[in-house]
Amino acid sequence: MRYTLKQLEVFLAVAHHQNVSHAAQSLSMSQSAVSEALKTLENQFELQLFDRAGKSLRLNALGKALQQESANLIERAKTLELSFSQHQEDVQLKVGATLSIGNYLAIGLISSFKEMHPNANIEMKVANTTEIAERVLGFELDVGLIEGEINHTELIVDRWLEDELVVFCSPNHPYAKLKSVSDAQLKQAKWVLRETGSGTRQAFDYAMHGLLSQLNVSMELEHTEAIKRAVESDIGIACLSKITLNDAFSRGTLIPINVPQRDFKRYLYLIRHRDKYINNTIKAWLTLCAEQHS
Repeated sequence: MRYTLKQLEVFLAVAHHQNVSHAAQSLSMSQSAVSEALKTLENQFELQLFDRAGKSLRLNALGKALQQESANLIERAKTLELSFSQHQEDVQLKVGATLSIGNYLAIGLISSFKEMHPNANIEMKVANTTEIAERVLGFELDVGLIEGEINHTELIVDRWLEDELVVFCSPNHPYAKLKSVSDAQLKQAKWVLRETGSGTRQAFDYAMHGLLSQLNVSMELEHTEAIKRAVESDIGIACLSKITLNDAFSRGTLIPINVPQRDFKRYLYLIRHRDKYINNTIKAWLTLCAEQHS
């Protein structure tokens, strides 16, 4: 072969950090050694992988095309190395989850996974649907668990679980004692909503089609707990996933509002990159997620 795995590791580190010095630190190598390894790789194949502007390096189109193939090869090499030296499977897993899933579902999944794979090293990133999808597309995450619908040619998107949004208010709100609330009453209320880009907001906007522009949105917040506290303080009514509200409903600190004319059902989704190498650890995680249907 005309390249080495170390050269590919250097290429990937520089692509990630966009800086030779930072890449060298991450690899515990000297800056000159990183520069030489990258230069040798490019010269061997008479190509250029980066556009250079001062100390900053950005992947060009060719570099982007070769980045994931290189990452997959390195990952397979590490799996093989573990098999040779320890007879163990790769146990590194990077999971992304949207806020509702991360706070109310993913922790239980991780606990179950750790019971089956006690040596597993799991990292979880919690953010909104847009950011999780971007990180999966950038190969920063192995798998994403999201609330919003995503359409992207480079992503595999599978329906995971059924979910439902619920409109709710404080026990002191006038709507708390009503059997149901009409569209006219929804327009009269003040709303506290999730931010644009979140899966919850996407599902809410879809369910409120034809009425959305007429709603009185007094506040937009990024965190479900902040929205719940705002509603408890009578700032307005809100709409969140039922899984985030069950405890509050049981305690009576929040009250569900019946809105029969609106359909708040939705799905939660599991996403991964089409070109992502699925090692045994990722495969085990996908299997565990699939078992949640039953």
